[in-house]
Parts: sequence; structure tokens; C-alpha cells
Amino acid sequence: MIAGVSLVGYVIIMLGLFKLIPVTLTSSGVAGLILSLGMAVDANILIFERMKEELKGGASPHNAILTGTKRAWSSIRDGNLSSLISAVVLYWFAGAAIVKGFALVFAIGIIVSMFTAIVVTKTFALVVSPNTKGKMRWLFNSGFSNKNK
Repeated sequence: MIAGVSLVGYVIIMLGLFKLIPVTLTSSGVAGLILSLGMAVDANILIFERMKEELKGGASPHNAILTGTKRAWSSIRDGNLSSLISAVVLYWFAGAAIVKGFALVFAIGIIVSMFTAIVVTKTFALVVSPNTKGKMRWLFNSGFSNKNK
């Protein structure tokens, strides 16, 4: 559920950026969007697998979230950085506008995917973890408090 919320946040941010930066979505732009969405899914998988490893090792849920995201960051950063370099090279040396459109949407998607994977996923995971004493109330303002029993 947390990964789903993060991916919805990713799509909302991307569509907002497309509105701010007048991006015409051609078929190649949609391909760049789908490819970067796949990278966002991969980042979430890496984070949750690292969290699962920490939980199996006996860490508390709060510490598993913090350590898991920290351990996943290097893999996410390296993979996204190499893809970002290839997007910049594609944009810089491409002669056709269709390739530039793909590279631009892909580069924007990579940057947004890194943000949503680390910031949004980590924040929501911390909010719903059992050790968060009152953060649910602040976030949703519903009076629900997720306290240890």
C-alpha cells in the first residue's frame, strides 16, 4: 500500500511537471514515462527488500525503515545516475526531436522517481510503523493514533 501511494505521488508530480513545463507527450515521451515509472517501482522494491532483511535480522520496524532506506539508497542512486547520464547523452547528441522528447521525459522521470522513492516512501513507512506515537494524527488529522499497545 505504501509503495502504491508513493507511485501515485510519482504520477501526480510528473503530470504537474508536464503541465508546468509544456511537454508534448508523443509515443516516445510516453515510453520514457513508462520506463521511469518502472524504475520507480524498482526503487520501491529495493527499499522494501532491504527493510525486510532488517526485520528478519531482528531490528525494530522504525530502525528497519531507517536502515533499509539507507542501505537501498546506494543501489537506487547508482542505477538512476547511470540512466540519467544516458538520458543526458541522448538529449545532447540526438538529432531527432522524437529522441529528445524521450530523453527529456525519461530524465525528469528519473529525478522524480528518486525523490518519491526515498522521501515519500520513507515518510509514509515511518508514519504507519508501530513506533510512531501520534504521527498518524498529525498527518491525517483524524484523531487516530498509532500507539504501541
